[in-house]
Amino acid sequence: TAEQRRDVKREIQEIVAAENDKRPLSDKRIVDLLSARGLKIARRTVAKYREQLGILNARMRKQF
Repeated sequence: TAEQRRDVKREIQEIVAAENDKRPLSDKRIVDLLSARGLKIARRTVAKYREQLGILNARMRKQF
């Protein structure tokens, strides 16, 4: 449902906001963290939601 998608997107935003800038999390690692929170979701879905939220992939988020 739309509410579930919104909740998952919010979780993804929180995870990315809290990550280490020098070692950003991959989509696979985000899936693992969501799974630990009880949310079963595919890596491709995480990638899709991340792009919809305007969040770059891990390689592009990395700060040197």
